[in-house]
Amino acid sequence: MASHTLPLLDSEVVAGSFLPFAAPDIGQEEIDEVVSCLRSGWITTGPRAKQFEDEFAAYIGGDTEAVAVNSATAGLHLALEAVGVGPGDEVITTPYTFTASAEVIRYLGADPVFVDIDPGTLNIDVAQIERAITPRTKVILPVHFAGLAADMEPILKIARAHGLRVVDDAAHSLPTRYKGEMIGSLATDATVFSFYATKTITTGEGGMVVTRDPAIAARCRVMRLHGISRDVFDRYVSEKPSWHYEVVAPGYKYNMTDIAAAIGIHQLRKAARFHDRREELARGYDRALAGLPITLPPHAPEGSAHAWHLYVIRIDEDAPVSRDEFIEQMTRRKIGCSVHFIPLHIQPYWRDTYSLRAEQFPRALAAYKGAVSLPLYTRMTSADQARVVESIRAILSR
Repeated sequence: MASHTLPLLDSEVVAGSFLPFAAPDIGQEEIDEVVSCLRSGWITTGPRAKQFEDEFAAYIGGDTEAVAVNSATAGLHLALEAVGVGPGDEVITTPYTFTASAEVIRYLGADPVFVDIDPGTLNIDVAQIERAITPRTKVILPVHFAGLAADMEPILKIARAHGLRVVDDAAHSLPTRYKGEMIGSLATDATVFSFYATKTITTGEGGMVVTRDPAIAARCRVMRLHGISRDVFDRYVSEKPSWHYEVVAPGYKYNMTDIAAAIGIHQLRKAARFHDRREELARGYDRALAGLPITLPPHAPEGSAHAWHLYVIRIDEDAPVSRDEFIEQMTRRKIGCSVHFIPLHIQPYWRDTYSLRAEQFPRALAAYKGAVSLPLYTRMTSADQARVVESIRAILSR
């Protein structure tokens, strides 16, 4: 990376409002549904959460069941617990992800085993998975980075050959398709989606566990609410005496509220339109940024679909500015950018707990050093995108 740059003159700072890295797209439908929910008197987990679950499962397809939770982190925790991960087990995953993907493994007393990434897709390198398997391995946990599916067919083949479970982190991946099939409908044990404020659809905070295994779905439902053997909603709306319940496990408090689900119901109905706009913006960046000293993000192969949760460029080593200087100059121009991700193996907790070295996962480290996530959201206008492009070209053409 170049370590020098010309100063950005005050006269060059773009006037106008700050352009965020991401912003939710909330319409009147969501507002009206939330108001109706508030007026209904049922605002915690209830009929709207159930409706959202049913409609989400139908959207994913493949005879799936969906369990609504208050975050994708909660969903990953529940899914791993449901497939039997416990103390002493190992879960294979990628260091090129947010810490939630690995911290849920530690919640259960198990250990993450990191595998480096493919330098093109930034997803887990399938060729390195098998050599990471030990007698303690219980689960493979791939992460679909930025909305591009990991190569799931060989991952599932490896899992079957070794008697392992597969739980995929699809926080970025609605509506990602892999070889024509929706992520969440594949032959995984469970898939977990995120509805955080920056995601392709949002409930503010929230997530969904999707599975084709009724036993996993049932366990997640029990454990998401204190290990109680029946949903509170069923008890409170029954017209017959229904006060009795049983605590069958030491569960958690991971349920989604009806207020959040009210937003999600209408966000899901807009998912296809949202995806079309994200793809349009991604292709606009592709055209406008070609020829600059950057690596553009990969597209999905023929027959698959990228969700375009993120548009991640990588600043080349021979660019006139470093990655950090690039972000500083974009900020001076009032344009928000982010970095996905700071690899887990250089984060203090993971580094120190497992005695990891920076060079241990060279591809993840190299990707991080150049990575910049550009603004990409459905409310972004063509003028907004032109402003981003103009700023990028000005910075990288110096």
